[in-house]
Amino acid sequence: MEALLNANDWPPRWRASIFTYHHYHSTAHEVLGVASGDAWVLMGGPKGRELKIRAGDVVVIPAGVGHCRLSSSSDFLVVGGYPPGQDWDLLRGRDGERPRADRNIAAVKVPATDPVFGAKGPLLDVWGTEAP
Repeated sequence: MEALLNANDWPPRWRASIFTYHHYHSTAHEVLGVASGDAWVLMGGPKGRELKIRAGDVVVIPAGVGHCRLSSSSDFLVVGGYPPGQDWDLLRGRDGERPRADRNIAAVKVPATDPVFGAKGPLLDVWGTEAP
């Protein structure tokens, strides 16, 4: 997983699980590559959508989108990465985070490459020139 992300200019920054509490990043888009195991995650905050992810899956999370792990296998491991120049913060939707977080999210640039398919990948077609 690390080699794939490195090859497509989304350098891996950590190997771990996903937090079990809702959180989001206002300063970076995030890629999660599942290295082993499987998990149920909730994307989009408390009223979001439950997704089952497993080894080999890659999830790209736009800045500002809440996510958390609901359950997982004992061997669940993800590799997390971010586009160059995007350093992540950790926000939980608490009082006082906005409007600064909103300004940060609006300023996050669309990545130059898709983390799986590179410069001609579908992420760039889907997002266009502005992140969702």
